[in-house]
Amino acid sequence: MMENKSAFLDTLFLLRKDECITIFTDLYEISKKEEQEAADYFESEFEKERLEFLSDQISCDRETAVWAAKILYHSAQLYLIRKDTAKNLDKLIPPFNGKRNVSALLSADLSLRFLPQTISALQSADPEDPLIKMLENILLQFHYSGVGFDLDLENINWEEELKDKTYRKLYLERIVEKKSYRLAEIPYINQLLIAEFGLHKDIFWRELKMSENGN
Repeated sequence: MMENKSAFLDTLFLLRKDECITIFTDLYEISKKEEQEAADYFESEFEKERLEFLSDQISCDRETAVWAAKILYHSAQLYLIRKDTAKNLDKLIPPFNGKRNVSALLSADLSLRFLPQTISALQSADPEDPLIKMLENILLQFHYSGVGFDLDLENINWEEELKDKTYRKLYLERIVEKKSYRLAEIPYINQLLIAEFGLHKDIFWRELKMSENGN
């Protein structure tokens, strides 16, 4: 881990290492140097995680990884720091303008996997907070990071969404890890899971019901 005195980078390192987040007393502009260091850091983290899914076809999308890190950092800081921020929410939480592919989805997940906890904290503080909807919309785009969180995914073509075999494998593993019945009971996903489990279904997920004939 690189040494620095950056609130942005310190927050990311601590979150990735210990899954806890630091709230600072002020918001500040993240510098290009910090973005570059964050990109280097996430690229190395991506390489570590890639050892688990064993694909040399997917590389880290550095730009998307930094975008997601800034979303997470700003949303966490906004949990406490809200003075004069209403007019800047679009700047602090910008929409994703890149290409939504497997590389982007997995690179963003390095940070966005922690976003559901932030949203839950914001909901507890103020259910009407406009920031919540902005963050939920991001998770709808990057719903791999929101597995287990209450998202409306009814309009997704799952056959198209999960056509990449590496992404499909990772998505199914996360559904099992999070015990997301809502996703696991979608007929197409249910069939994929049952096929993956084979004769060992009860070991992996005894309580999961099997869809009949894909219905």
